[in-house]
Amino acid sequence: MQIQTLAALVAVFLGFYLGISLLEWSLLVLVILIVFITELINSALERVTDVLKPRINGYVREIKDIMAGAVMLASLLALIVGLLIFLPRFFT
Repeated sequence: MQIQTLAALVAVFLGFYLGISLLEWSLLVLVILIVFITELINSALERVTDVLKPRINGYVREIKDIMAGAVMLASLLALIVGLLIFLPRFFT
């Protein structure tokens, strides 16, 4: 969560510094929130699976892997959107 927070702060700073458009702000805020939401769901499910672990240990690792994958995909989406927004500004 700390890395995602740092990345979000950098993206917001760059957004202000580079003067991105309202549509770009909307996309940036949307992907930042998607990453935070998936991270929160991941944390909640990890705690639930830790509580249930003694009873259903075979599925615990799979559930954690699936949620980690969801967070990774959300982070990848945010990275792609960030690159699409910011890279053109660095080359002009």
